[in-house]
Amino acid sequence: MRSSTRLALILLASLLAATACNAKTNPVMAIPAPAADASRAASSGRDTAVLSGGCFWGVQAVFQHVKGVINATSGYTGGSAKTAEYETVSTGETGHAESVEIVYDPSQITYGELLRIFFSVAHDPTELNRQGPDDGTQYRSAIWYANDGQKKIAESYIAQLDQEKVFSHRIVTQVTPLKQFYPAEAYHQNYAALHPDNPYIVFNDAPKVSHLKKEFPDLYAK
Repeated sequence: MRSSTRLALILLASLLAATACNAKTNPVMAIPAPAADASRAASSGRDTAVLSGGCFWGVQAVFQHVKGVINATSGYTGGSAKTAEYETVSTGETGHAESVEIVYDPSQITYGELLRIFFSVAHDPTELNRQGPDDGTQYRSAIWYANDGQKKIAESYIAQLDQEKVFSHRIVTQVTPLKQFYPAEAYHQNYAALHPDNPYIVFNDAPKVSHLKKEFPDLYAK
């Protein structure tokens, strides 16, 4: 098969998968702000949130464009240190999920506002062990809480969205205690920014950043 034909078929397959699942989370209405949330801090500081929502490239790309986010790092959460490497995690048998550690300034953005972006544009919280073309437990939707405050906000928000039937299907996002976050290999960091022409990024992840800019203009950062 000619290389140009093969590339065209790959692009078409990626486009179909992205259009079906990853271009938007597809809520049936605008996602409301969480009714229960922490107040913005009076002074600058650093807090951390860890979220899983499919391939970490796209989740990292979204939160790198959120005002108040100091740093977003791709990595693994849920398994042991000895299995926290890409090829092993990709078997789906380690307990790990591809995750993103988000360090943010709580005087500029709240934990609940981060979760609103997570549910609105970063991934589809009604997909079980799948996001777009990626399938397996390592792509599950999860919120990894570091304290009781984060747990209460996450659980309350999920209950709120389900009760208001914001999505056509029930949210399957797990709310799980954070034990340890393991940063991914260097070549996975800033992948979307460094490889904007990669077909996977073009069809699966770039639309998420575009939706962030459109739906949350006051929180979007270049």
